[in-house]
Amino acid sequence: MDYEKLLEEAHKKIKKIEHSSERFEIPKIEGHFEGKKTILTNFLQIASHLRRKPEHLQKFILRELATSGNFEGERLILNNRIPSAKINSKIEDYVKEFVLCRECKKPDTEIVKEDRLTFVHCLACGAKHSVRSKI
Repeated sequence: MDYEKLLEEAHKKIKKIEHSSERFEIPKIEGHFEGKKTILTNFLQIASHLRRKPEHLQKFILRELATSGNFEGERLILNNRIPSAKINSKIEDYVKEFVLCRECKKPDTEIVKEDRLTFVHCLACGAKHSVRSKI
């Protein structure tokens, strides 16, 4: 293989970064109460917008809110009545810890595990910083 073909293949393997001039916005949680439970209807869309696995975000939210819950189809059901403001606040904490780059503040990151450590790797500036892995 010549250099040009190798370069072309390398370009195909690089993850694309969506460049947008607008500020990164965290979507607000939508849901309702059913008895003592809180039903979150757009949880999967938020996880998708943050480009994180729903299971990872769910684990963080359940731990931070000190409650239990489970997926039922597209919805996340929390076994307590929790106001949306509190849930949104925890999602913002998650974004600060696991999504935004500490160097350039962009959301173009991925979670990388190396040995027993977890890092947030920025695809925009190349920075890498560790995060608390016990989730």
